[in-house]
Amino acid sequence: MGKHIGFVSFRIAGTDGVSLETKKWEDVLTAQGHHCYFFGGELDTPDESSYLVEEAHFNHPKMKELYLGYFENPFRPRSLTKELHKYREFFKEKLYDFIEKYQIDVLIPENSLTIPLNIPLAMAMTEVLIETGIDTVAHHHDFFWERKRFLRNCIWEIINSCYPPHLSNIQHVVINSSAQNQLALRTGISSVLIPNVMQFEVPPTPMDEYSADVRKALGISKSELLVLQPTRVVQRKGIEHAIEFVARLEQKATLVISHASGDEGYEYQERVKEYAKLLGIKALFISEIIGETRGKTKDGKKIYMLQDIYPHADLITYPSIFEGFGNAFLEAIYFKKPILVNNYSIYSHDIKPKGFDVIEMDNFISRETIHKAKSLLKNPVRIEEMVAKNYALGLKYYSYHILDAKLKIISTNFWGKRNNKNGIK
Repeated sequence: MGKHIGFVSFRIAGTDGVSLETKKWEDVLTAQGHHCYFFGGELDTPDESSYLVEEAHFNHPKMKELYLGYFENPFRPRSLTKELHKYREFFKEKLYDFIEKYQIDVLIPENSLTIPLNIPLAMAMTEVLIETGIDTVAHHHDFFWERKRFLRNCIWEIINSCYPPHLSNIQHVVINSSAQNQLALRTGISSVLIPNVMQFEVPPTPMDEYSADVRKALGISKSELLVLQPTRVVQRKGIEHAIEFVARLEQKATLVISHASGDEGYEYQERVKEYAKLLGIKALFISEIIGETRGKTKDGKKIYMLQDIYPHADLITYPSIFEGFGNAFLEAIYFKKPILVNNYSIYSHDIKPKGFDVIEMDNFISRETIHKAKSLLKNPVRIEEMVAKNYALGLKYYSYHILDAKLKIISTNFWGKRNNKNGIK
């Protein structure tokens, strides 16, 4: 009989990495015969399985106010401590209600016990886990020690006890080997490594009539290279390297940047625009016409999904300085596109050894990088060989079958061997 599984996060909506991976876990757990429910401050999940608590979102005005208090003060005002405990009790009541309403057997905190964006929620979650002993799989994407902005604060005792809590009823899951090593080194907590995945078992759907006009809509001719940067415009994405790369290709080309800055400010985006202008390349910021579903903007323009853009791309740029894993890398492999990738630490340790065939850079664009890219773009047969090899490796190492097998191991640790044969087919 399937279990009732409750995901808890700040948001489970949109195309951020945590939301995307949560939905992939939902797919696999549902195929195994379980029933999934969702608790968060923003949800695009089915109404009948959703428990919306707007205060859970890190962008809720009150949570943002508290957040500034935590990380701008060397000591904690008594009034802030009172607010922390007020909202801790608020979230505890909501979590207990969520568990009771949906008869939850297993909780899966998605990053909510990992990165300190909503401290009272983590405090409440930790107490609920202590008081109930409920089986829990803590899915960790971004630890606080990986972000400089969290290292000056007035809540160390809470961070040390809740991010993450060291409890016997929690199985911890990380998405890369560095996080696994650091978690053990810093806390003594052992964990299971489950990488991010794509459904390589099901190839991407072909371009259809709706998406056939993407180049026309963007003003990019068929003879022009479409170079896609499928990320938000934030500093750690290293987009200035993509701009330099396109400039040095010395071909007619447009760099298409799919997503906006989001909640990290717009100063870097302005720097990127200025740099593109300085190097004389055409850079398009198209976040206003990229959505989770197709539709129309207020002024009548077509809204495309990101998967509508990929088939038109000639090459993907992914010059990130730091990533927890690298969803855009998997997407490029899935859509069978050649990719420029920076040798960031997680790629170097976890992904590169699998044998992927890519255009590589090592924190700067070298002559060798440009030479390899130019040669590749002149050789369609070589491109076909490259992307076919990469897709096969994606299927082998980063498919739903891998996630299915790993989650079955975790469920066996909780409940022993199940006799049914449910799972990804």
